[in-house]
Amino acid sequence: MKTTKTARAGVLSSLAVLTLSGCGLASAGDGDRTISIIVTESAPYQEPTEIAKEMLAEEGWTLEPTYVTDIIQPNQVVSQGEYDANYFQNAAYLRQFNQDNGTDVAPAFSVYYAPAGIFSLRYDSLEDLPEGAQISLPVDTANNGRGLKVLADEGLLEVDESVPVAQLSQEDITDNPHNFEFIEIDQQSTAQTLSDVDAGFSFVRMVVEADHDLDEVTLKLEPELDDSLPYSIVVGVQPGDEESEKTQALQEVFQSEEVEEWFNEYLEGSVEFTDEYTTDNISESWTEFTAE
Repeated sequence: MKTTKTARAGVLSSLAVLTLSGCGLASAGDGDRTISIIVTESAPYQEPTEIAKEMLAEEGWTLEPTYVTDIIQPNQVVSQGEYDANYFQNAAYLRQFNQDNGTDVAPAFSVYYAPAGIFSLRYDSLEDLPEGAQISLPVDTANNGRGLKVLADEGLLEVDESVPVAQLSQEDITDNPHNFEFIEIDQQSTAQTLSDVDAGFSFVRMVVEADHDLDEVTLKLEPELDDSLPYSIVVGVQPGDEESEKTQALQEVFQSEEVEEWFNEYLEGSVEFTDEYTTDNISESWTEFTAE
């Protein structure tokens, strides 16, 4: 796992063994004004975190971020109480990770919504995709079925409609009349590998960051969901910490006008800031989502 220079000095030895228990910040007693947060190493995560860090400092808080490149450790260390919070995932991924790994992390509030769709460097429309086209999908279960659902909605294949999109997989395909071949890859590589396939499911942010012209490569974007929680990017904490002073302080800065302004300017607004979910209302939606 890789950490940035700013985070490495204080936690390198702990990170090497993936325990991080030496930081001791999440378990500090009364009067603790230090918040530890583990964040993925990418602009929509790092930059808002740095804004939050400056704003919290003005209120007497010390935000200590650790920036990492993997999407496994952040839930583990929060579940174990070694960090106060993480910021790197959508709620669908969090649900699946908890189920697969026995971790216990809950979303506290939303920060942005991650639009996604089917993209291609070779074809101009979904109808142009040839027989047997190779189409890449994220390998993680939470995002794997999103591309399948887009194709099914466009009539290019059929899936079991009783399966929620966040649980949909190739096993749920009931008819593949065009004999599409689906290639599962790491979600972080979906935009960078578009040149290797006929089309692929990816996230708008990653496609733009890979220097592709969004207008030229977009075949179809996902429709907006009635409930946007599954694919909203959230800050995760231990269950029961949603109402803590630290979490409330994090929400105030991550859902601030300053962070919203940053998202409005980033990649010409292709990533949508959202404060729809807060510590006051997210629990009900999360409970319904995890009960599916």
